[in-house]
Amino acid sequence: MKDFRARRWQQEDRNPMMTVFEKAGRYPDIIDLSIGDPDLKTPQKIIDLAFADAGAGHTKYTDPWGDPELREEIARFYAEEYGVALGEREIFVSTAGCVAMYLVMEAILDPGDEVLIFDPYFSAYATQVRLGGGVPVFVPCREADGWQPDMERAAQYLTPRTKALVINTPNNPTGVCYSRPTLEAVARFARKNDLLVVADDIYTSFCYSEPFLPVLTLPGMKERTVAINSFSKNFVMTGFRVGNIVAPEPIARAVKSINDSVVYSAPAPSQRAALHALRRRKELAAQIVPEFSARMAYGAQCIRELPGFTLSPAGGGIYLFPGVGPTGLTSAEACERILEEAHVLVLPGSAFGDAGEGYLRIACTVGLDKMEEAFGRMAQMPMLQGR
Repeated sequence: MKDFRARRWQQEDRNPMMTVFEKAGRYPDIIDLSIGDPDLKTPQKIIDLAFADAGAGHTKYTDPWGDPELREEIARFYAEEYGVALGEREIFVSTAGCVAMYLVMEAILDPGDEVLIFDPYFSAYATQVRLGGGVPVFVPCREADGWQPDMERAAQYLTPRTKALVINTPNNPTGVCYSRPTLEAVARFARKNDLLVVADDIYTSFCYSEPFLPVLTLPGMKERTVAINSFSKNFVMTGFRVGNIVAPEPIARAVKSINDSVVYSAPAPSQRAALHALRRRKELAAQIVPEFSARMAYGAQCIRELPGFTLSPAGGGIYLFPGVGPTGLTSAEACERILEEAHVLVLPGSAFGDAGEGYLRIACTVGLDKMEEAFGRMAQMPMLQGR
């Protein structure tokens, strides 16, 4: 019998992240610090208002561009927070951030077009580029540079087929927030080389030292930036599966055209939840952000007390990215040892690209009591005590 899979999917199980759920069920007392799905419940006010809207009839297809009220609120958000004026056809509501990235790559790439991706990177990017017919090109970042992209290094990876580059700040997995000089260098690089910047703006509330700076606000960048937003992390709404795209109108129209044949419109109740969350963003951020800031600070303190780990400062996000060099183990080996001996599940840095080898990603997605237990177990491991 023929193998009916496309050839490019015959190796789909190579990604270490694909085994997470299998491993999570290995021990009854597992503490899962792997996936970026926070333990906090979506704020009750959002649930109640979305439920009421569903009861009032918001259960049908919406405008395929997105619920008009939600798009108006997104435009108001950009105007109030960043001083950016958006047209009606520069905003598209998507079924979550991952679908948004897929749609963008389908919209912008012709076969063989290359996309620069800073490594370490969220592992889905490479697949999303390939789905669009493109070729991912990985530009390594270094801990010695504070995980900030080096645009002189990026220039070495340019070819006549380079069409776009992807940025993600605060970064998954490293936790670094790109500095203004870094973003200005990215903008100069994009303008000089006539590139599109795809900004995966997923953790924008979680900048702990300086406010988030969208690259599209820099001179000459609005017309060459696609910003992808999600309500999953900022409002702990992962299961609602709703996000949005801000893009120049020709790209937004192409995205909408593709999405018509994929899902047509994002779920109406989820869009209503997003509308209510965005309207209450300051109130909700005051509830959510300090919790994750405290978790990140506590996790960093615990990591620095373990001789088997090293750690550079993380300025944002919800992930810590410690090095395991002192253990002499690979990322995968260290993860397996931590799972077997401490019953704590974390991800190998190698799941996030070649530059991630030698590191682990620890998601601060459980409360301080569980984090204390997890690091307490790890502290008993000889490999992390320097023995």
